Amino acid sequence: MKRVVRPRVIALVAAGALAIAAVSVSAIAQVDAAKSSVTATGKQLGVPMDIKFGKFDAAVNYNPANVAASTAKVDIDVTSVDVGSKEYNDELKKKDWFDTAKYPKATFVSSAFKPGAGGKVDVVGKLTIKGITQDVTAPFTFRQEGATQIFEGALPVKRNAFKVGDGEWKDTSVVSDDVTIKFRVVIAKK
Repeated sequence: MKRVVRPRVIALVAAGALAIAAVSVSAIAQVDAAKSSVTATGKQLGVPMDIKFGKFDAAVNYNPANVAASTAKVDIDVTSVDVGSKEYNDELKKKDWFDTAKYPKATFVSSAFKPGAGGKVDVVGKLTIKGITQDVTAPFTFRQEGATQIFEGALPVKRNAFKVGDGEWKDTSVVSDDVTIKFRVVIAKK
């Protein structure tokens, strides 16, 4: 009996091979956690305060020769929030702040990369915090060091737009509404 290989079977096998290749490529390029950081900076009673996030992951496909074809997705583990005090860390995990029991991650997904001002690149996308999604634009700088790609930038946001610091904390006279999310993402290709 002659075995006939149908085009649909070939297409499925090819799709499977592409999926395996894609997984292999993403496994090769990884965030270098020791050299990367995400920090939110705001002011409490006029004094600058940094909120660090110890865990996050980024999938960045950036091509400086074809910026428009680039993509990025960043997931921040909001439960890893750290301001240097267990008491304050626990407070920031509560419902009025990040509500980490319900929303353990904040996510950014790009929709476009464009040349920006002063040699920077603007990444446009959607930022989701506490289930609220806003359109944002983050200017960043890029540099290549061998096989390593380094992205650094700052994204200004309004915390009240995401209901971070809700309830009695919504008032901006104690904690400012203006927050800057600073990021340094180092992607190391192995």
